[in-house]
Amino acid sequence: MSDLQFNNFDAFKDAADEPGASQGDKVHVRVQQRNGRKCITTVAGLADDLDIKRICKAFKKNFSCNGAVQKDEDASEVIQLSGDQRTNVKEFLVDQEICHSDAVVLHGF
Repeated sequence: MSDLQFNNFDAFKDAADEPGASQGDKVHVRVQQRNGRKCITTVAGLADDLDIKRICKAFKKNFSCNGAVQKDEDASEVIQLSGDQRTNVKEFLVDQEICHSDAVVLHGF
């Protein structure tokens, strides 16, 4: 009975976690539920050489929503926007050529 080989397949592992795939160049756009119908959109993973505050200001102006730049646990900056702005953020980042369409990952619902 000690010869049993179980399949070590992890169903919750992302395809980007495979060896050879870099996770650092992805921009993650997530939506988080607050209370009731309220939610916030977070944008993480933008390059360090970008002006995050200026991008946040452009988001706020174009999407007519409130936003803020927060420090993450790993000392990176995360943009928080009020409301579900996932598709707007992706379109903006691709249209302004900040990052490519395949580098933006949408999470949530």
